[in-house]
Amino acid sequence: MKTKSINVLEYNKIIAKLEEQAGSEMAKKIISELTPSHEVPAIRDMLAETTEAVKLIVHKGPLPLGGFYDIEDSLHLARKGGSLTMKQLLQVLYNLALARRVTTFLKSDLPPLPIIESIAEVIAVHKRLEDEIDRCILSEDEMADNASPDLKNIRRSILRQNDALKARINQILNSSDNKTLLQDSIVTMRDGRYVIPVKAEHRARFPGIIHDQSATGATVFIEPQVIVNLNNELRQLELQEKAEIDRILAELSGAVSEHYHDLLNNQKLLIQLDVIMAKGKLSALQHGEEPSVSQGGELIFKEARHPLIDSKKVVPINVSIGDGYNTLVITGPNTGGKTVTLKTVGLLSMMAQTGLHIPAASGSKIPVFQEIFADIGDEQSIEQSLSTFSSHMTNIVDIVTNAGEDCLVLVDELGAGTDPTEGAALAISILESLYEKGAKTIATTHYTELKKYAISTDGVENASMEFNVETLSPTYRLAIGVPGKSNAFEISQKLGLPEAIIEKSRRLLDGGDIQFEEVISALEADRKAAEEERDEAVMLNIAMKKQKEELDKQTRRLEEQKTKILNQAKAEARRMIEEAKAVSKEVQEELRELTKIESLGQRNKKFDENRKRIKDAAGKYREKVIREVNDNPVAPEDLKLGDRVKVLSLDQKGEIVSLPDDKGELMVQVGILKAKVNLDDIMLIEGGALDINRPKKVKKNYGSMYKAKAQNVSISIDVRGKNLDDAAMDVDKYLDDATMAGLKEVTIIHGRGEGVLMKGLQDMMRGHRHVKRFRKGKFDEGGDGVTVVSLK
Repeated sequence: MKTKSINVLEYNKIIAKLEEQAGSEMAKKIISELTPSHEVPAIRDMLAETTEAVKLIVHKGPLPLGGFYDIEDSLHLARKGGSLTMKQLLQVLYNLALARRVTTFLKSDLPPLPIIESIAEVIAVHKRLEDEIDRCILSEDEMADNASPDLKNIRRSILRQNDALKARINQILNSSDNKTLLQDSIVTMRDGRYVIPVKAEHRARFPGIIHDQSATGATVFIEPQVIVNLNNELRQLELQEKAEIDRILAELSGAVSEHYHDLLNNQKLLIQLDVIMAKGKLSALQHGEEPSVSQGGELIFKEARHPLIDSKKVVPINVSIGDGYNTLVITGPNTGGKTVTLKTVGLLSMMAQTGLHIPAASGSKIPVFQEIFADIGDEQSIEQSLSTFSSHMTNIVDIVTNAGEDCLVLVDELGAGTDPTEGAALAISILESLYEKGAKTIATTHYTELKKYAISTDGVENASMEFNVETLSPTYRLAIGVPGKSNAFEISQKLGLPEAIIEKSRRLLDGGDIQFEEVISALEADRKAAEEERDEAVMLNIAMKKQKEELDKQTRRLEEQKTKILNQAKAEARRMIEEAKAVSKEVQEELRELTKIESLGQRNKKFDENRKRIKDAAGKYREKVIREVNDNPVAPEDLKLGDRVKVLSLDQKGEIVSLPDDKGELMVQVGILKAKVNLDDIMLIEGGALDINRPKKVKKNYGSMYKAKAQNVSISIDVRGKNLDDAAMDVDKYLDDATMAGLKEVTIIHGRGEGVLMKGLQDMMRGHRHVKRFRKGKFDEGGDGVTVVSLK
């Protein structure tokens, strides 16, 4: 495309922004040479590359490329048998590691990226060469000791030789005979050899080789004769070290040469990926979209934004041309955005033909222009003695001569700079000529004649930049199909020009022009009303769709929850049945075994264990009791013995048998059980005081209860094998039952053992409410293994 149009539309600034996104200098150089393409397949491929880069950035982030090195010269040198420096080998190492990281990065779960993946598949990974260089080279000027066994041995010898030299020199320095001969008691290096500073006047008395002297001549640096051989040996070792380093570098260079083609190809592929990722990063920064490439030559930009204007300030525009009309005439006030519109259309077209996403909404479409002509801005030339009109006409002549089909022409203020009548006529002729040539033309103007021409001519369309007369400011929105109104009278009136002058101006204006302006005003008002109604309908439609989507989501969510709960319930029921069957089967088998046990105590113990297992299994799935909240806490002074209360934690009613202590705890008789509860856990029942004269029915109930206990309670309890806490609980309950059953004497079987169970139970019974006295069993009753208890 023409350099003039590229400069006018500021295409180079976009290329500079694109360069900033690249990591390597090679990629930046390629980007700096990018120009819009004219080939449809190539443009589509380049746009697809950018789209894939954006997908990758969104899903996982950009490729880990960074600023890799140009190693082409190093590879050529290695191939010719030359040895690479440590710096060059480190650059090769960096590129090797980068190639491996890129291929690894693209192996994870990603959306389909056919172009990027096809490039990455060709990248060759040489982990062995990478590891070998990494093992041997530490920095640009340092090789690792472990690069080879010989190098390691040589460096050890150098260390030992240095130690020997230092020890010998220290002897010389510390010698009392040499104190007066030396300038300083220090050691320095000259030409890679250890030397001692000696006073110039004593040089003859200090045998050795003079290597240097100070600037004043007062000091000479002498290598003592006694360490010459040691220095020679050190120098020899250093030469051996250098030779070994050169050998290792040559060996590594040879390994690099073996992979010459792979490494050179890797560099080209990495550069290609760097350019693609730069396009993707720029698209992400500009919130760009991929435009479709139209076959019919139609240009559509939806919500297009100029990429060089601050995204917070730029106003999106909708522009189209090529469908029904090939010429678009834009009118409107100065600083209303007409020029920005021209530049936006031209620049976005160039970007798309370079394979870049454009800052516009999806659905935008571009044709492929073979040439874009632009005459925008004031190009008056003092040197060439050309006026503004002459300068523009020079450009117009070039455009009219060279423009044709598949060309885009952008002209700002067509016909301006000369007599309005002649300028308007000339502008119409130019537009007609360009239309006949098949070019797509967008021109801005102030001339009313061009507005009329656009209304009356097929293939030509009006457009206008909106202006808010109330605020005297442009809105920068483009309205296609409606010519712009000059608003000169309205603006002048707002600014305070006397009404008489404005009315006189109206009378001087041609009547047809006034009517035309009034028609434009009416069209503009109708258009705005239609747009408002359309926007309201669109918003209502969006809200309804969103509400329907929410309802559908909620319905699906409820159905999923319902299905999930049912499945969980069925699974839980199946598990409960299976566990119940398993427990039942185990208990049945153990009950069969009970018949084989002759000891009554063991049999009762086993029976109690099985009963507890069944009870635990049944209680496992019992619905949890929701504890009632006590809204009216009971005060200790409101309670008296015999009051009826409800124990909230048990959800049971009972009678108070002991008043609260200082901790607020009291005893409540719940049925045949006594429970220790806190004041916070009880609720006083209305009319709950214990009535001494209870109805006979109650006594009858208690009588039947005593009768049942007398028939079922055994005269002994066996607690052998239990720990003290469990045994104490069982004995306490047994004593309650035995007392209620009317038994006078019972036997507690606890066994002999170490006597812990016997002692603990007897301590518990000493203050028990039902125990009158107890004693050890007689010989024929069980002896020390039982305790016989007399009940009150």
